[in-house]
Amino acid sequence: MSEPIPGRIKKAVVILLKGTSPVKPMRSDIPAITPDEVADARAFFPRDKYFIFGHARSGTTLLARLIRLHPEVHCNWQAHFFTRKPLLKALVGDPEVERWLTHHSNRWNHGGDLSVLVIRAAADMILERDAMKAGKRIVGDKSPSSVFHGEAIRNAAAVYPDASIINIVRDGRDTSLSHRFQGFVDRQDRLTAEDRKIRDDFITNPQPYLNGQKSIFTEKAMRQIAGSWVQNVTETEAEGVRLYGERFYQLRYEDLMTSPWEEMSKVWRFLKVNDIPASVKDAVEQEMSANPDAEWQAEKSSDLARLIPKGQQGGWQKLFTARDKAIFKEVAGELLIHWKYEKDLEW
Repeated sequence: MSEPIPGRIKKAVVILLKGTSPVKPMRSDIPAITPDEVADARAFFPRDKYFIFGHARSGTTLLARLIRLHPEVHCNWQAHFFTRKPLLKALVGDPEVERWLTHHSNRWNHGGDLSVLVIRAAADMILERDAMKAGKRIVGDKSPSSVFHGEAIRNAAAVYPDASIINIVRDGRDTSLSHRFQGFVDRQDRLTAEDRKIRDDFITNPQPYLNGQKSIFTEKAMRQIAGSWVQNVTETEAEGVRLYGERFYQLRYEDLMTSPWEEMSKVWRFLKVNDIPASVKDAVEQEMSANPDAEWQAEKSSDLARLIPKGQQGGWQKLFTARDKAIFKEVAGELLIHWKYEKDLEW
């Protein structure tokens, strides 16, 4: 059906005055998938799904590299279905697409809204295509989040209430260091003048920073990074437990580093694999000896990469200044206790 004459005239006037067509707002109220729709989707895409979440720089990539060593489990990364714009739901966000999927003359929708089935089918196809080629029956994506926090879990539950969720947590103090150094290496265009001054000084004279005499953080950066870690870890746990119950699993990066075989065995059992072959243990040990992150950093900025501590536990103890400790304790001290990184606030 053509657009009514008054509507077309209004559009033409806007174009004449502003030179562009008016921008239509994206829809936000996409309905959650129903149990019947889940059953329909699984009839075509039957593999079990899981999603790995975690604050950025918390070991999500290491976990993904290890989890797919199992002969039944596939994993790839950075689809960002639920954790970074444009989100998966943007596929059906345009009002015109909404009208197409909900219009009463579209008999395929049976009087409902096909939107969530469309985005579920798109994600299922992306996930299962690789898993099918690999001959694996369980498939997942890992996409860290430092922006959407609990909303990422809610977004996932609206499309994949039948999936499993794995959340990896790392000591926020070490996460803060890793996040800061990543910004120095990979996001130099986002650095403030003060940030760039710190970065250049660190490269020229690193020792005062490496022994905690000088801070690699501005006060603002430390508060923002610490606050983001608290919000992400707190909201992800709360929403994961609320929406997924027993299908929500959490582990600490530090435990994975210390006991990789034991921790991965727990993760695989959580995903309900049929068996855990002993031969996978050797593959886990070999993977733990690799460090693709260090190689990537060296390619990006070799002069800085050689100075950066990589994947260490407790690196903050040497690099944090007294001010850094005080700020992090103020913002995140209670959460450190909750996750058993500290017994109290006397550190």
